[in-house]
Amino acid sequence: MKLISFLNQGVETLGLYLNERIYSVPDAADRAGRAAASTMSELLKGEEKSMDAVREIERLIADGKVESDSYLWAAVEVLAPVPHPTSCRDGYAFRQHVEAARRNRRVEMIPEFDEYPIFYFTNHNAIQGPGDIWCMPDHFKQLDFELEAAVVIGKKGRNLKAEHADQYIAGYMIMNDMSARVLQMEEMKLNLGPAKGKDFSTVIGPWLVTPDELDAYKVGPKPNHTGSRFNLSMKCWVNGVQVSEGNVAQMDWTFAEIIERCAYGTDILPGDVIGSGTVGTGCFLELNGTGKLNNPDYPVQWLQDGDVVEMSIDGLGCLRNTIRKVDSDFSILALKKSV
Repeated sequence: MKLISFLNQGVETLGLYLNERIYSVPDAADRAGRAAASTMSELLKGEEKSMDAVREIERLIADGKVESDSYLWAAVEVLAPVPHPTSCRDGYAFRQHVEAARRNRRVEMIPEFDEYPIFYFTNHNAIQGPGDIWCMPDHFKQLDFELEAAVVIGKKGRNLKAEHADQYIAGYMIMNDMSARVLQMEEMKLNLGPAKGKDFSTVIGPWLVTPDELDAYKVGPKPNHTGSRFNLSMKCWVNGVQVSEGNVAQMDWTFAEIIERCAYGTDILPGDVIGSGTVGTGCFLELNGTGKLNNPDYPVQWLQDGDVVEMSIDGLGCLRNTIRKVDSDFSILALKKSV
């Protein structure tokens, strides 16, 4: 299934994306005389029983056994598929990205990368979907995209082993981990973060794809790793110019292994969002660094007001956003104390 969240007459509503139309799950369920979740949060909290009920609604619609109102994508306001995550973590799964970033800073590859997966918590209240991304002036000091995949957790778990962790994934999405690099680098000099460089926007979408839809793309994990990987091409365009290309199968740490670490000694909950981390070539920070390393005259690029960012991942759709600048002169960089 492809599941979305959208505004239906101003009300947040769970939708099915089927045959290039958006169907309201609660409307279809009501017409079929069935019970089903009306929002994504309700769906995920209901775990497998709730997901099975929506799967039955999809089957009834597809078979023409229930008539329901449907909408074209452009006719409704589409939200992030999971508009209210219970938490949002982002991993660090692609060795190519880590190697390139460290090489560009002229430091050795950190051996701990191959010992265990890591993640950080970001602002789950700053989740956005397709559409405009509003940024403050300080964000535009080296504003960046990050091309990633993400999963959402579909049932509660604790102290999970990687060999079982894929069973806890409700679905997959594209993620754009927006980054204000000057803010990020400043605070990380203090060995804490990232925080303000990240917490203004994390974009997911355009829909949540259930794991069964990706079976045809499944490949085995890399040697000495556990869990599913998928052969899914990843690309990003800025203003129609392709700037990034990778593949979800390049993940060294699997989502199952990241989930294993996330759930150690704590609960993971339905609605938790977990990103993969940036694919190799998947951000301007890496591309600029590599370009400058090879050519001192390389023209660096950062996101600007009005830029259109489009990300696609095979099987997961295309996520499109436009960068917008808030009309403000407020700067937290200007509040730094002198010493």
